[in-house]
Amino acid sequence: MKKILAVIMILCMAVTLAACNEKPQQQEEAAGYQPALDSETECEITIVGSYDNFEALEAEFDRFNQLYPNVELSYVKLDDYQNVLGTVLDGNDKPNIFFSYTWMMDNEKYDDVVKHMEDLSDSSLGMDLDCIRPGLINHDSEGHVMMVPVFSRTYGMLVNNDLFEKEGLSVPSTWSELIAVCDEFKNRGYASPMMGYTLKSSSSLMNTIAYPLFIATLADNPEALALANDLDPAAGEYMRPALETVEKLAELGCFDLEECDKIEDNYTQVILRFFEGDVPMMVCTGDTVSGTKKRESQSEAFTKSPFTYSLTPIPLNEEGGYFIDSPSIEFSVNKDCDDLEMTNEFMRFLVSTDELNEMASIKRLVTPTNDLSLDAVYAPFGQVPAERTFSPEVLGIKDKLTVQIRVASYNVVKEKISIDEAISKYGSYE
Repeated sequence: MKKILAVIMILCMAVTLAACNEKPQQQEEAAGYQPALDSETECEITIVGSYDNFEALEAEFDRFNQLYPNVELSYVKLDDYQNVLGTVLDGNDKPNIFFSYTWMMDNEKYDDVVKHMEDLSDSSLGMDLDCIRPGLINHDSEGHVMMVPVFSRTYGMLVNNDLFEKEGLSVPSTWSELIAVCDEFKNRGYASPMMGYTLKSSSSLMNTIAYPLFIATLADNPEALALANDLDPAAGEYMRPALETVEKLAELGCFDLEECDKIEDNYTQVILRFFEGDVPMMVCTGDTVSGTKKRESQSEAFTKSPFTYSLTPIPLNEEGGYFIDSPSIEFSVNKDCDDLEMTNEFMRFLVSTDELNEMASIKRLVTPTNDLSLDAVYAPFGQVPAERTFSPEVLGIKDKLTVQIRVASYNVVKEKISIDEAISKYGSYE
């Protein structure tokens, strides 16, 4: 009997210890999303936006319906989104959630949109905003969070890693390495080691290179940033380092404008040209990269000879490149919609590390969470040090400021104006 009792006590202790070991994991799971409403609730939730289709979001609908099977969720694209959104939010069939952008907050044109936004930082809603990188969350003048990012973007260059390996070259991480590797590729018959879209200023190669350096220059000088946001011509001088950098790349033949001008759009054609396999570095934004996975099978060249690729920072000085960490798409809740409680429940479900990562993985955009290693294509940005990471929304960069560097860099490289002329025109570009 004593032996039996001893064995029983040992078993009890083992079970207790096992339970204690499981406790942190159970606590961690409990800290994640937990359904809070009646699973039998019936209602409809509509999300409106500007995407033609949104498979990643529809996948989230399916996952949410496993918890709430009687909630009907739908996504609707609005034509002429920016101009009709205010009217739609004031209409009879009010959407529950809508695409929103930081620049709407200080624009009188969107007062009718902003007035419908719910404060998602309200503690009673239970949103896990801590799962999002702090630099991506915009607060209004009263500290409220009126929109949350579901995707983020950055600026960089798609690198054909297999091509670098084939030629025995390393992906550049400094300015001097970038110049040297461009020379090596040119000597080996590559006419344009770097390529990108150059037909128009919007999303052009020029801006993708110049914008990060301009932001970094302003970030170190609050007075300069204030001048730049006010479109004061005196701020033009702060564009000089960025303009000189992109002009130098053109002068050194790192990219061939004639070859780049053959790319007809800044999305599909940029991707398909890169997939031809003879472009070492394709300058673009994360928004363009989002289309790569779907178009791998659309490229005959890539299908025949697939290769590995990644988006890396463009090294703009000897310290390396920059990570411009900015929201791509944000969601706002219409506080005047029907079924607001279930709408917030869906948002609480969506704004979590697992769901945001899942969406980013399907859409192949940069996740807004801290897990940048989720997609190997974006992993290089996870290595950029904090002091070289800038969030325009946190800095207070205004949209009109971005127009100035975009148009100026384009005109300089296209040789329409000199750098000095571009600087003198700061504040006049539209």
